[in-house]
Amino acid sequence: MKFFNYLCALLLISHSVLALPTDSRVPGGIAVIDLEGYKQAPSVMFNDQSVLVTRNNGTNDWQAWVGIPLKQALGQASISVNGKPLTFTVNEFNYPEQRLTVKKKHVNPNNNQMERVRAEFKKMNKVYKSHTALSDLQNHSFEGMIWPLRGPQSSAFGLRRFFNDQERNPHSGVDIAAPTGTPITAPATGKVVLTGDFYFNGKSVFIDHGQGLISMLCHMSEISVSEGDIIQAGDQIGLVGATGRVTGPHLHWTVSLNNARVKPNLLLKSTEPQQPDK
Repeated sequence: MKFFNYLCALLLISHSVLALPTDSRVPGGIAVIDLEGYKQAPSVMFNDQSVLVTRNNGTNDWQAWVGIPLKQALGQASISVNGKPLTFTVNEFNYPEQRLTVKKKHVNPNNNQMERVRAEFKKMNKVYKSHTALSDLQNHSFEGMIWPLRGPQSSAFGLRRFFNDQERNPHSGVDIAAPTGTPITAPATGKVVLTGDFYFNGKSVFIDHGQGLISMLCHMSEISVSEGDIIQAGDQIGLVGATGRVTGPHLHWTVSLNNARVKPNLLLKSTEPQQPDK
């Protein structure tokens, strides 16, 4: 019964009355592309990755939710729909800079540490590249994600990051500041597919929400779920901490769609505030 409930929950991916996700055709955004004239869900690919396909709300047509990588080239991009190309435009968006000072070992790991990092990246990339195949989506609705932690945002999505004045990859999630031990909850229904204590990310939980939509929540002090657990939106998954590469206790939340890190706000319920009630 629990596994059946998980499958039903994964079938929730559909365009809802909240018009989610927000169409934002920029690096780090989501292109919501209408696909007309297909009786069955077409196969959609982008950058050699399977793309989430769902019913367009109130119609018999389909939509593709295309995650756009932060390093995607600007201008024309192309998805493949049942093998046929369909183009869209990726527009420019200038993300601000952020400069942080961290322990030297987290900027330039030594050879032994790099072996660990490469092994961990291999595990994480396997999750990000996964795509849970689903069918019969038209009878379910996606109501949006909720904040896994409500508090002040200490680092926004997409920041160009400099650690000890050395430029690194853009910030691929949002950071929410909170005291160590603050409960963290699941942003949406899904299955816990990976947990661990990683070199850069510290204690982390990966949740598969279906069709290549993945959440990673990290830097925890404690993890309270296990791989294979089926969880609902709002279930506690761990506690805020300062593990991994951090400057203080906070939660880092990454959302990935077809192996592209996208701005989590684009999938949030419009009624879900980031700040807690006063």
